[in-house]
Amino acid sequence: MSKSFDPIADMLTKIRNGQKAGHSHVDIPSSNIKIQIATIFKDEGYIKGWKVIEDKIQGILRVFLRYSEDKEPIITGIKRISKPGRRVYVGNKDIPKVLGGKGRAILTTPYGVMTDREATKRSIGGEVICYVW
Repeated sequence: MSKSFDPIADMLTKIRNGQKAGHSHVDIPSSNIKIQIATIFKDEGYIKGWKVIEDKIQGILRVFLRYSEDKEPIITGIKRISKPGRRVYVGNKDIPKVLGGKGRAILTTPYGVMTDREATKRSIGGEVICYVW
C-alpha cells in the first residue's frame, strides 16, 4: 500500500487538531513553504507567531496558536485545496473568495506564497494551497 505523504496537509491538520485540543502551540517538521504559510497566518492574525527550533535534521517549526478572550480558536476552519495527486491552479481572474472575503485563500505564485488579496492586487494566479477562516 503506497500512501502519498502531503506535508502541508499534515501541517494544517496539526494546527486544526492543536486548536481543538486547546494547545498553546504545535510542533511541525520545518520547511521553507511551511514557514511562508506560517508567516501569512501570523500576518493575517490567525496565529500568535512561530519560530524554528534547530535540531540535527530539518528543524522544528513551532506554531503558537491564538484564541479569543473566551478561549475559542481564532481559526474556525482550515482546508487543503491543492493536493499532490490533484493540483488546483487559478488564473488571476479566478482567485477564489473564501466566505465572501472573511477567510483567506493561500496561493503559491511565481512571486512566492501569498494571500488571495495580495495575488488579486498583483494580478497573478497560482496554485491554491489552502483556505483558512
